[in-house]
Amino acid sequence: MTEKKRSPRTENPVRITDPKAIRALAHAARLEAINELYSSQKSRTATELAAFTGLTPSAMSYHLRALKKWGIVVDAPSDGDGRERRWKAAGTDLNLDTATTGQTPGLAIVDMELESLRRRIASHARHREDALRHGEPDETPVMVVSGNVLKLTLEQRAEFKRRMSALLDEFEPEDTPGSEEPEGAERMYVLWSMLPEVREGTAAPAKPRTRRTKAAPPEG
Repeated sequence: MTEKKRSPRTENPVRITDPKAIRALAHAARLEAINELYSSQKSRTATELAAFTGLTPSAMSYHLRALKKWGIVVDAPSDGDGRERRWKAAGTDLNLDTATTGQTPGLAIVDMELESLRRRIASHARHREDALRHGEPDETPVMVVSGNVLKLTLEQRAEFKRRMSALLDEFEPEDTPGSEEPEGAERMYVLWSMLPEVREGTAAPAKPRTRRTKAAPPEG
């Protein structure tokens, strides 16, 4: 059996630099919708996205219009009947430029992502407990949460990020017409990070001191 070759994806990153746009992302429901649209690269209706967030379709429509204002999502072609507006990601990836906007909005996004992870872990645990309580076999996918500390040079960091991106691209679902999900496929939430480790209470590296030379006293 030959492995199906994936069609290459044209990269089209969306770069966000406006602090107000980044603050607009700091909402749990909006992040859920963004994650779904950018990871799947498929169009969704407000009703479909509301199912992921627990909101009403009208509330989800409000958030999508706000995200469109900042160029994060855009309108997508209708599916034929045109009864409900469809939305899609404005690009293939969403990059937040916190270097020019300050760290506060960026940290708000991190808080939302971590809160989303906590909710998913709690939901997963409740699902497994309910299954065991009712005597049902535990057939849910295994949850993995792992943390590692690596020592990487700048070049190694770039290579690590490249490999992780390539691995995620390899397992992304096909978005070609007529493609079908493999039998038994489950939706899996993947969140990974890479940042320098800073230990609290550790002083920053001292800057090299410039040695001063005393000027010779004037003659006479």
